[in-house]
Amino acid sequence: MSDVVLQRLMEVLEARKKASADDSYVASLHSKGLNKILEKVGEESIETILAARDAEVSGDNTKLIYETADLWFHSLVMLSHLGANADSVLEELERRFDLSGLDEKAQRNTN
Repeated sequence: MSDVVLQRLMEVLEARKKASADDSYVASLHSKGLNKILEKVGEESIETILAARDAEVSGDNTKLIYETADLWFHSLVMLSHLGANADSVLEELERRFDLSGLDEKAQRNTN
């Protein structure tokens, strides 16, 4: 199911990228440029962090899930704007399966 949702979302994002900025929130973000998209990703990151802190106290993950969905959505808009998509991210995650997190981090520090 999750693959289907992600695929549908990528298709919708690509279609709306070409829509009128007056008719589509995604198109309006693209028309405003990368800095506006990055601003939204940053805003959603902060909201997700705050929701996680609240969830730890309350034990209720509802807002955390909502904010994480917003963060993922805006991250996908960012990727789309730069000509990438979720498949590229999934491939990178898959590449890491046979690599310990510590080894992966060490590799980043040598590059």
